[in-house]
Amino acid sequence: MDFGLSEEQVMLKTSARDFLEKECPKKHVRQMMDDEKGYSPELWKKMADLGWQGLVFPEQYGGVGSSFLDLAVLLEEMGRALVPGPFLSTIVHCGRPIDLFGTEEQKKAYLPGIASGESIFTLAYTEINGGLGAKDIATTAKLSGQDFIIDGTKMFIADAHIADYFLCVTRTGGHPDSEEGVSLFLVNARSEGIEVKVLKTITGEKLCEVVFKGVKVPRNAILGEQGKGWRIMRRILDEAEVAESAWMSGGARWVLETCIDYACKRIQFGVPIGSFQAIQHKCANMAVEVEGATSVTYYAAWAVAENDPQLTLAASTAKAWCSEAYKHAAIEGIQIHGGIGYTWDHDMHLYLKRAKSSEVAFGDADYHRERVATLMNI
Repeated sequence: MDFGLSEEQVMLKTSARDFLEKECPKKHVRQMMDDEKGYSPELWKKMADLGWQGLVFPEQYGGVGSSFLDLAVLLEEMGRALVPGPFLSTIVHCGRPIDLFGTEEQKKAYLPGIASGESIFTLAYTEINGGLGAKDIATTAKLSGQDFIIDGTKMFIADAHIADYFLCVTRTGGHPDSEEGVSLFLVNARSEGIEVKVLKTITGEKLCEVVFKGVKVPRNAILGEQGKGWRIMRRILDEAEVAESAWMSGGARWVLETCIDYACKRIQFGVPIGSFQAIQHKCANMAVEVEGATSVTYYAAWAVAENDPQLTLAASTAKAWCSEAYKHAAIEGIQIHGGIGYTWDHDMHLYLKRAKSSEVAFGDADYHRERVATLMNI
């Protein structure tokens, strides 16, 4: 069995790292934490010029036509660099479901703008309780003549303040606890009745509260079938979990490599601290966890690309593993660096904060362990 990257994937990985080291240094990451938009339109445009936004979309819509596994390779490098901006929300959370489930008219209307970097999308999903199930969706879309009227509040919505469109998850019918009756709508973010408030976060990521008050959308704005949207949501969640895992594995590997470099150079008691057994054990354990994170993530990304029947199990396995591996690596990274690791001037805290936010995104390790157990019928 060949577990290595293809020649094209190695080129993508190398070129992405070289580009991001130049265009997205930690100084830029820190600046975007305080920036109102939270991302650089200039960097976003450069990424689009490289074809990153269109990587997984068909060529007829302005994309490159690569696989989800190729996207995982790119996301690993983006996670390593802590790239700020709406890439995941636009490409994975919204662009992919439009490509998979949209009508031809919807694909022609939205995918070229996503692939070119002209359009920013975000998934308006979670609500006040933060739950991830169909029973947690309280936002309603009621038919009124030829249109639907959306009412409800969405919480912790990434990049909503800069979005051009929302993929809004609503309930159009069915029992409140049922998966039946869930519908997804493509909503222009400039529609009358939408209010957006940016929330304060530990990472500087721009998560928002989005209120829909009598927002009118046409029938043809439904993605998929009315009332049958949970099948789409299940796929969105699977791919979002895998994408987040790729992002986390890249960040965890940066932590590992940084710690090894520091352990070899930091002299204490006349010798490198890497010669101390305690430091060796920390780095060795970290290496095992990071290698495991990379392997389980690539398998899950392969499952997405191949539409494998075990995709949901693979996605939850990856998310459970990577959520803990990244957080543990970042905590150990602080410990290995000692006092300097706690300072604002060092970059390690940036990764610890992102590890924590990524841990809870789309379900933490405990949530996904429970799902793995359920999927194994135990």
